[in-house]
Amino acid sequence: MSNKSVPVGNKATDWSNLWKKEDWLACWIGFIIIIIGTLDVLLGWDFFSALKFKTFTIWETLTPEQIESGKYASLGSQLTLQFLWKVILTGGLLSLLFGVGVKLQGDKLSKFIPAFLALYFIAIIVRLVSAEYTLNRYLEWAFWALFIGLLISNTIKVPDWLKPAVKTEFYIKTGLVVMGFSVLFSNIAKFGLYGLGIAWIVTPIVIIFMWQLGIRVLKIDNKPLVMTLASATSVCGTSAAIATGAACKAKKEDLSMAVSISIIFTILMMVFEPMIISACHMTPLMGGSLIGGTVDSTGAVVVAGTALGPEAQQAAVLVKSIQNILIGFIAFFVAVFFATRVDNTEKRTVRANEIWVRFPKFIIGFFVASLVASFIILPAVGADQVGAINKVLDQYKNWAFVLAFTSIGLDTHFKTIIKQMHGGKVLWLYLIGQTFNILLTLFAVWLLLSGVLFPVPELTV
Repeated sequence: MSNKSVPVGNKATDWSNLWKKEDWLACWIGFIIIIIGTLDVLLGWDFFSALKFKTFTIWETLTPEQIESGKYASLGSQLTLQFLWKVILTGGLLSLLFGVGVKLQGDKLSKFIPAFLALYFIAIIVRLVSAEYTLNRYLEWAFWALFIGLLISNTIKVPDWLKPAVKTEFYIKTGLVVMGFSVLFSNIAKFGLYGLGIAWIVTPIVIIFMWQLGIRVLKIDNKPLVMTLASATSVCGTSAAIATGAACKAKKEDLSMAVSISIIFTILMMVFEPMIISACHMTPLMGGSLIGGTVDSTGAVVVAGTALGPEAQQAAVLVKSIQNILIGFIAFFVAVFFATRVDNTEKRTVRANEIWVRFPKFIIGFFVASLVASFIILPAVGADQVGAINKVLDQYKNWAFVLAFTSIGLDTHFKTIIKQMHGGKVLWLYLIGQTFNILLTLFAVWLLLSGVLFPVPELTV
């Protein structure tokens, strides 16, 4: 038997990947949505905004002030011809874009379109449930998407005809490209070195800590799972898990595990972390920054920050936004690390171009969208117009994420999750890692924002 290593990589560039591979197609679809949203606002069309439910209530009575704000409405008042048009427009546009995408990848449209429309119907139910006033206050749509998907997959089972539409990564990669438009580099200037210190120094330390803990202490042999969970814990939950999972070639089951754990504990932290911060009499600036650096989901960060007041909310969002910029950098370094160290063994030599092969191409789309928004659109049309564009894009991003989270639930079985736990080691990895993340972030927040060593910055609320 030969002891020579088998080289990996060094394949000739296949330019057809640009229109045949999922990562690149996610970029093109994301860019098309960004262009549509931008033109819709700048040309004053007000035509392509996606379906959105206003918050309604079943068990509680809304105050006149809440109704006048425009954010709340009864369920019946939303079920209009305009609503029906938005259902058709949103579903039609998404099915067209993703349909072309799966066709270019070689799948059959005749199987995908009916399955996608059924998935879209389930997603409408998710958005409807999550728009209920009481449920919306405590649990965001990501939880309900995962819950309803899990309920279907673990009870009545997912029918074979629906499975062609269960494309978790395709949906979330597209959503991440669209999300890139909202990640403005100007946020760094607003919070300066304070935000960088909290978001960019703590994050890599936590990733390294969890990697060492998982591999050396807990002896978890599934290295892609360890890295995926570490990035989900330290950066921003699902978005980071998808990007890092692609870079280290994590399996679908690894991704489901990381996302499931992240969502469950994000909900708990979103509810209880503001309570603990208030009990400790932390300043709103420090409390918001701690939330922004430790709560995984951006939506959950907004909810948790709001509980502490406007200043805390803005600090939380700024820290999380700065942290979100790290997604691309983390994915790149993970691709390099796995290509040169983890998978580069005596029996398997990974050549340099394998780094490019592993690198999640949709991250390029994320950065391009961010750069265009930050340095072209923002200077050209101003912050108000960019904000209006992001309101349109946020709904398409949310729909992509709802489709993705529902797909995760549909594709996940409790038996699989239990097997992936490695006897409870994965849960311990998260609990210890998140505790370390909270303590280290708390130290950074105290060091930078307590006023003991540095002047306390003022945020305009």
